[in-house]
Amino acid sequence: MKNTRNTIAKSAILELIKNSEVALSHAEIQKLNQELCDRVTIYRILDRLVSEDVIHKIATPDGTIKYAVCHHNHDNHQHTHNHVHFSCEKCHLVTCLDSVEPTFKLPENYLVKEVNFTLSGLCPDCI
Repeated sequence: MKNTRNTIAKSAILELIKNSEVALSHAEIQKLNQELCDRVTIYRILDRLVSEDVIHKIATPDGTIKYAVCHHNHDNHQHTHNHVHFSCEKCHLVTCLDSVEPTFKLPENYLVKEVNFTLSGLCPDCI
């Protein structure tokens, strides 16, 4: 993992994501960061944290990108984020279901580099 400069804004945004039980969008992070930095800086920090493999992106069914902390061992450089995400249609919260590993069968001669499974429906709080 490449070492990069830690700024106050980067540390604050990472703490927001780490402490959140659900994945957060750029807009949610901007609202929660209490004007520590502008929206462009937030985008740059999120891109940096994704490239450093500290957080991962989740594409929701409505096209919103959300971010969640990675819960994997950084000793394995060949890891993937192969777990299921759940998007609630009512409250619009997105959660990582780390214990649910998706399965699929592909035809021969395909090489999977990344898996993004997002299930949608109602979360336990909205049922």
